[in-house]
Amino acid sequence: MSQYKYVLQEKDLPTHWYNILADMKQPPPPFRHPATLEILQPDDLMPVFPEALIKQEMSLERWIEIPHEVRDALKMWRPTPLHRAIRWEKALDTPARIYYKWEGVSPPGSHKPNTAVAQCYYGKQEGLKGFATETGAGQWGSALSFAAQMFGLECKVFMVAISYQQKPYRRIAMETWGGAVVASPSTMTKAGRDILAVDPETPGSLGMAISEAIEYAVTHDGFKYSLGSVVNFVLLHQTVVGLETREQMEMAGDYPDIIIGCAGGGSNAAGLIYPFLKDKLDGSRPQLRAIFVESTACPSMTRGIYAYDWGDTAKTGPVAMMHTVGHGFVPAPVHAGGLRYHGMAPSICALLEQGEVESRAYHQNTCFEAAVSFARAEGFIVAPETAHAVKAVYDEAVACKESGESKVILFNNSGHGHFDLAAYDAFFRKDLSDYELEEDKLRQALADLPSVPV
Repeated sequence: MSQYKYVLQEKDLPTHWYNILADMKQPPPPFRHPATLEILQPDDLMPVFPEALIKQEMSLERWIEIPHEVRDALKMWRPTPLHRAIRWEKALDTPARIYYKWEGVSPPGSHKPNTAVAQCYYGKQEGLKGFATETGAGQWGSALSFAAQMFGLECKVFMVAISYQQKPYRRIAMETWGGAVVASPSTMTKAGRDILAVDPETPGSLGMAISEAIEYAVTHDGFKYSLGSVVNFVLLHQTVVGLETREQMEMAGDYPDIIIGCAGGGSNAAGLIYPFLKDKLDGSRPQLRAIFVESTACPSMTRGIYAYDWGDTAKTGPVAMMHTVGHGFVPAPVHAGGLRYHGMAPSICALLEQGEVESRAYHQNTCFEAAVSFARAEGFIVAPETAHAVKAVYDEAVACKESGESKVILFNNSGHGHFDLAAYDAFFRKDLSDYELEEDKLRQALADLPSVPV
């Protein structure tokens, strides 16, 4: 009789996070100061992040202990189940064995609370009043609003304007958990007012929202800035996903040949992939393939350049060495709002440069086509971001059908799409546009990168 899912007990929740920087051939180059472009020192980040998170950001320790209070909070929904996509395998007529880690069971419906809970714990320990943050599609803003109320903190969310308009139920969810949400760019900050003065009709971008959130945090007593992707400590917190999955794959008697995740800033993909990539880096699984999937509307990994760039539009955040399409780039209004960031996690970018992982990009229509195929077989309606990972799995499964190979494919089903049904409706009505980034627009966006010697 077929087994469809593999479930761990609360006692099996990981006790430590895994830090891939300890095992990389060469860690990413250090952050630079946004004003001086000198190497960033820990003290430079003190006005922005809680001290404990700064220490984690700079750490090269392989294993970092998860505080008891964080583990206790995570037990509200973790460990999450691992599913075998048996029905989808049959629908695709593929010899591949497909597994997915289902992160949609968290209260906000995605992987994002894994780091939100940790950040709010450390913020509370430091005596903060609250956090300011940005959000694209709303998954991160929902997660931080949820986690903040768990620890008695306030949460100010700057939500990218186009997503604020497209996804009102995400805003309502944030407000239900106590978050204060404003469309970005806004008139609440100087950064927002400056942007609106140039383009009052801008759809916004994550770079703009980050600028507003940082400004709000450093100008309001008791507040610091929180973010849901890109930096090392966020990816570190997400490794609970992959660490659980390793145990569950052992229960299934399988090991992945290919691991896949969608990537905007890279947190959910890295959270699943990094604990397995450790085996490739130490030589025990040299043939392991790891694929990070992005949108063609914001193709930092597949068409951007590897260079130092500011993390936000107003040039107030740290300057990171990453694949980027330019901090001033304004992506097309695709429904996968979480995939509209101009850069990518520095550790992922370093691994790409070192040839350890792969990247690819898709248009949104082909992703929704794959997501509908998945939903009709497995039942779960996934977020538009997750649909990009589903499309890559679809392609790899079809390739196995053509070659006759029975590969094991694992992906992170990072969140549900219950608040994204308008996007599915547009797809069914054939009213969903594909956006190809014009080369001239890309060159223009890359013209304002900082001059930093590498």
